[in-house]
Amino acid sequence: MFVYELKVAWHHTRRNPVLTALMVLAMAVGIGACMTTLAVVHLLSGDPLPGRSAQIYYPQVDASPNPPGREPLDMMDDRTALDLWRAGQADQQALMAESPIKVRAPDAALPPLMRSMLSTTADFFPMFEVPFQYGQGWRAEDDAARARVVVISAPLNERLFGGRDSVGQMLRLGEAHLRIVGVLAPWRPSPVFYSVRGGRFASGDTASFYGQVNDVFVPFGTSLDINAGHFQQFTCWALPERPGHLEGAPCAWVALWVRLDGADKVAAYARFLQRYAAEQQAAGRLHNADNTRLRSLLQWLDYNGVVPSDAKLQAVMAVAFLVICLANVVGLLLTKFLRHGGEIGLRRALGATRGAIFVQCLAESALIGLMGGAGGLLLTLAGLYLVRQQPLPYADLARLDVGVFLATFALALAASLLAGVLPALRASRIQPVAQLKLL
Repeated sequence: MFVYELKVAWHHTRRNPVLTALMVLAMAVGIGACMTTLAVVHLLSGDPLPGRSAQIYYPQVDASPNPPGREPLDMMDDRTALDLWRAGQADQQALMAESPIKVRAPDAALPPLMRSMLSTTADFFPMFEVPFQYGQGWRAEDDAARARVVVISAPLNERLFGGRDSVGQMLRLGEAHLRIVGVLAPWRPSPVFYSVRGGRFASGDTASFYGQVNDVFVPFGTSLDINAGHFQQFTCWALPERPGHLEGAPCAWVALWVRLDGADKVAAYARFLQRYAAEQQAAGRLHNADNTRLRSLLQWLDYNGVVPSDAKLQAVMAVAFLVICLANVVGLLLTKFLRHGGEIGLRRALGATRGAIFVQCLAESALIGLMGGAGGLLLTLAGLYLVRQQPLPYADLARLDVGVFLATFALALAASLLAGVLPALRASRIQPVAQLKLL
């Protein structure tokens, strides 16, 4: 019976090619626009650490003299961050500070390159499950010894060493020589979550969260030795004693990420932050002991408004456009079904039930939806291609994955069936006697 319904549906679509083409085009354009936009929003709002994000937390302690009643700064001064890190209260923990650095391979003829350096600690790589192509990260002992070791990204390894195994080679950072101990495999979390901060204050800044990861990773203590304290500051509440030197300065420039396995450990760490802040306030160093936070990774991304507001607006507009297209399809289907009123009346006179007519009309709607879905898939591919041509940090990530592919056809089928319900009900209620008189 199902095969028969499909044959009849195919026959009807071929008998009215212009009307069918209009419905398929309306469906394809609506689905293509909607899925392209939703694919980009999905890219921007995805979980950067699937299966691990619930264990990753971002602690905040307010070291500034700002009056109470406001959120703490997104970063901490180096003394506060180091105190928390040295306390070792988390399962894993990593300090982070970013800065530009001049990079060159001693034996390469290439001119020096300016690259982004992340100063961090040994737990960074296992805590975030960073993949390696060659070698591995450094050890905790290297953090304590301020060892001259470095991990580089896959693109930098390709640029300086032609993509070969460069573990053991020397790399010149500024005026210092460091030994390469690891080369990352291609790694592009979306967003680059460990760099997220301050996004809620300026929505345009959030685009940078979808750029490339750092090219150079150095032990935190080592970077203090080789970089002369020239790090990117988040904010300062007084002038540093030495301009440009942030170590020990009244500035927020260091971040701390921790891994906490279980709700009990999360609660214990939150209490630890409060005790530490209270102790530092009693010592006269901090002013807002009760202004601490401990947000999970996804909470932190949401707090910083990582998904750009214009992307959300575009998604709403795309869905509204799809609804308009479906309204047009409803009208065209109603016209199409009523044009076959005589045929429907004849089938009813021969014994077909209203349910059979309803199913027949829905089968025709579904067939149009599948054709519209195929057209929508092509338009989605074209739309994502155009996104990749835009000067956006995340443009190259706009790809059609399996989820978007399946969602395109699921949306097309669901939309066509939804659009066909009202016309199918109207067609199934046609009175056979009245239609037979017109034959």
